Amino acid sequence: MYHPSISDLYNIYIKHPVICTDTRMLSKGCLFFALKGDNFNGNKFAEKALNDGAAYVIIDEKEFAVNEKCILVDDVLNELQQLATHHRRLLKIPVIAITGSNGKTTTKELTAAVLSKKYNTLYTKGNLNNHIGVPLTLLSITSQHELAVVEMGANHQKEIEALCNIAEPNFGLITNIGKAHLEGFGGIEGVKKGKGELYQFIKSTNGLILLNGDNPVLIELIAGYDKVISYGSEEELNVIGKMIVNDSFLSVICRKPFSLEINTHLTGDYNFENVMSAVAMGHHFKVAPEKIKEAIENYYPSNQRSQVISKPNNVTLVLDAYNANPSSVHAALENFSKSFSGNKIVALGDMLELGNESEAEHKEVVNQLQKQNFTKVILVGQQFKLFENLPGLLHFNTSAEAADWFRTNHFYDCTILIKGSRGIKMEVIADVF
Repeated sequence: MYHPSISDLYNIYIKHPVICTDTRMLSKGCLFFALKGDNFNGNKFAEKALNDGAAYVIIDEKEFAVNEKCILVDDVLNELQQLATHHRRLLKIPVIAITGSNGKTTTKELTAAVLSKKYNTLYTKGNLNNHIGVPLTLLSITSQHELAVVEMGANHQKEIEALCNIAEPNFGLITNIGKAHLEGFGGIEGVKKGKGELYQFIKSTNGLILLNGDNPVLIELIAGYDKVISYGSEEELNVIGKMIVNDSFLSVICRKPFSLEINTHLTGDYNFENVMSAVAMGHHFKVAPEKIKEAIENYYPSNQRSQVISKPNNVTLVLDAYNANPSSVHAALENFSKSFSGNKIVALGDMLELGNESEAEHKEVVNQLQKQNFTKVILVGQQFKLFENLPGLLHFNTSAEAADWFRTNHFYDCTILIKGSRGIKMEVIADVF
């Protein structure tokens, strides 16, 4: 079939609702979308996909059409995105979009856990939060689902706007605005504008905004819009709580609109806003308070996001190696300093994608490290190499070299914070223990 309408393609999708984009993970009877990237061309795998059991392949280069099971379109990615939007409109279920510089995955997971106590909830799996992941998430929604929670990531302006146009969310939540992807966004003002595109879409469609009412930057971005549910610690907000940090873990006491104590398995007071957002969303969707409590208390962080892991010899790892930016690093170091006792060791990798701000931002982190009384500080990467001669700091070029150092030393009765940008792969240090 050449150049079908979206309706025609959708009729095929209804009969074959599993989407694949990688022949290495192909499901028999699926639709294979031959996406392109900087280093690959999915069209070249169209015939293999059919041989491996795909029902149809969607391609955009005619020479790869080997039989009638090849559907030729102008642009495969655009077709995938349009198909996702068409599907989303026909289902007509509430879609909640979540973005932010830090905490969006934890917020998504907590929100989904709470809403799942009452509704059949579809939510973004893993980190499928970009221009490919969002349509794949939408196309995994079935007629059985009652709500969808969609995480949206971006490192340039206009990307959140594009994702909103695909997902058409009814609800929007920005966790916070921080110093993440400064190079791509063009500085902190660019981050504000880029993340704020979610609010702009929600305003334009008269949707509902979930507002972190403790964050002045987000309050400014609301700019008088009144379809808002606010949450945080301030008295005038709709959902109010206060935090207590006990034994390295966060507890939250809700005071409005109900009284409730929630004892989490999350470390760091920076998770307070993530917990409160899930409480606010649950309250809006009429999830019973005791079910909200149960959902959050049964949530354990994973995927190297603030995981507290006990190891032999009374060693505790705070594994927060999924990603890092100046905002999250400063918060993690502050929390590590005040929430854990005894010998504290920091293993910190470079913060990437900071552009012209990189040296200054790494210097700020080093300044913070020197002011705090950590037992030992290990720095990893080329950005931190600039400070390798400063007293009290041990530097390695790669995480593998740092892991070798940890392997040859003996550790006991200590807590180790492991954090760094994704590209530094600081998790290899955790594998030593």
